[in-house]
Amino acid sequence: MKTESAVKRWQARTLTVSGLLGAFSIVLGITPLGFIPVPTAAGHATIMHVPAILGAVLEGPMVGTLTGLIFGLHSFLRAGNVMFADPLIAIGPRLLIGVVTYGVYRLTRSEALAAAFGTFTNTAGVMGLAVLRGYIPAPVAWGIVISHGIPEVIIAVAITVVAYRALRKVRR
Repeated sequence: MKTESAVKRWQARTLTVSGLLGAFSIVLGITPLGFIPVPTAAGHATIMHVPAILGAVLEGPMVGTLTGLIFGLHSFLRAGNVMFADPLIAIGPRLLIGVVTYGVYRLTRSEALAAAFGTFTNTAGVMGLAVLRGYIPAPVAWGIVISHGIPEVIIAVAITVVAYRALRKVRR
């Protein structure tokens, strides 16, 4: 049974981690730091979903979901094309990053697998909804998932593993 001080400490840590990851998400979105150059048609891979992944593996699905919400709101408010001006596409998949990441981490205890599935959730969710809502044809979405999604998975896994292990050491 948790004592009252343990619950307050957990709440304070959760709130602090949520705030820091949310702030980090905002910084990634308003600077070029959130976009890593890669040799794909898009020209860059986003790492804006990595804070949501870290939130989920460090503090659970609620922190991952709230951080994903910040990512989604940023995509919606700064929509570069009509597809991301659709709140279902801009926000919906980003809310699921934390839930999926946490579920995979809870089952496997692998931050690398959790990061891969969290990243895939973002890419597949956005592309799937874009096809369902008529913004792009399915073959184009598949091309993006393959050419753009794979570099994003690789980059997100590398960053998540390094960051998670460093943060885990600090937390002890």
